[in-house]
Amino acid sequence: MGKQRKPTKTISGVTPVAVVIKPRKCPHGTCLYCPSLDVPQSYTPKSPAIIRAAKLKYDPYKQVLVRLKAFKAMKHPTDKIELIVMGGTFLAYPLAYQYKFIKDCFDALNGKKSKNLEQAKKINEKVRHRCVALCIETRPDVCTDSDIKRMLEFGCTRCELGVQMPDDKIYKINKRGHNVKDVIEATRRLKNFGFKVGYHIMPGLPGSNFKKDVMMFKKLFSSDDFKPDQLKIYPCQVLKGSKLVEFYKKGKYEVYSKEELVKLLIELKKQVPRYCRIMRIMREIPPEFLVAGTKRIDLRKVVHDKMREQGIRCECIRCREIGFALLHGKKIDRKIRLNKIEYNASKGKEFFIEAINKEDIIFGLVRLRIPRESKNLLVRELHVYGPSLEIGKKARRGGQHKGLGKKLMMKAEKIARKNGCKKIIVISGVGVREYYRSLGYRLEKGYMVKYL
Repeated sequence: MGKQRKPTKTISGVTPVAVVIKPRKCPHGTCLYCPSLDVPQSYTPKSPAIIRAAKLKYDPYKQVLVRLKAFKAMKHPTDKIELIVMGGTFLAYPLAYQYKFIKDCFDALNGKKSKNLEQAKKINEKVRHRCVALCIETRPDVCTDSDIKRMLEFGCTRCELGVQMPDDKIYKINKRGHNVKDVIEATRRLKNFGFKVGYHIMPGLPGSNFKKDVMMFKKLFSSDDFKPDQLKIYPCQVLKGSKLVEFYKKGKYEVYSKEELVKLLIELKKQVPRYCRIMRIMREIPPEFLVAGTKRIDLRKVVHDKMREQGIRCECIRCREIGFALLHGKKIDRKIRLNKIEYNASKGKEFFIEAINKEDIIFGLVRLRIPRESKNLLVRELHVYGPSLEIGKKARRGGQHKGLGKKLMMKAEKIARKNGCKKIIVISGVGVREYYRSLGYRLEKGYMVKYL
């Protein structure tokens, strides 16, 4: 066996496969900062995922096969796949396109064509390449109950909302086409359906400033209306093909300098609670499409180093994961305890249970919710961290496949009973259904359910 290339790709326990949808204009129009370059909205023609997709004429079946082949060549396991649907507001596309797109993804994982999506999902429960998670990006105003039910039908478990910054004046200046109320309602709906909720955040937008960005970001975690589970922080950049270029050239808009940005990101990171994961900082924009804004794509590392110098520690999930501790050659204390955090959010009660050691390294977590006036406990996420392992294999190091998931689910059942819940409802990736069946759960209307 050769050496594994890019170990961080599967360091969090799953293998991410990005599949790009065909280009189509956003129905609401175009945001001020968004480039229009004959590729999917908000992307550039030289982005790696877009280059791959365009070569394959945006065929989802072919895109999945090509990624599986690439991961295999890089010596990554490919049995636990997270499908990520990229390229614009997928839920606003014609319904027939949406269903065919998702079915084609499953067919590629299954290695065979199915009659319909339901059959493709059923097959995927027991095949080699299982879809253990599926992520769809959408706008807060394209996230109705019927949109969410359709995502559930697709086997989706995570939804990312383009929030940018929760301020109606800033939305108006940037031609977002939705308001803060849409963000609040979409967040609540998604959580009540059991989804894991990610926000795309964009500091430095026209209409904002350093002080305002810090204030709005604080609001994300101080107000019960928001409190996302995950974040992607994409500072505003001036890209070719966007209307923001005119503003910039006329002197009506200024980007943050690298120094200001580092200072701002440290301020933002300090606010992130233990239950949230910062997925990414900065987008990889090819330099030739950048009119203004930092070219440093390693900004996350720069920020980390600066924080370490200042004795500040980021408590987000990603910064505490066992996989990254192993990557940096740390000696890991294997004695684990469960730590419970309770908080109110989006008209419901949230429980975040993390499996940590004395050094605060996180091995796994379960994310629970009891919506207001409900007698059911929702399991919105169960994740055991550590480099991805093939199904059925035991880890010599790391966190996967050591009974930790079962331990976390037992804790969830304990909390459910304590709170008088009648049943536990798990939003489960199609490829994880067999695991939940082994714990006594059964499939009901797209969820894995256990009556207490």
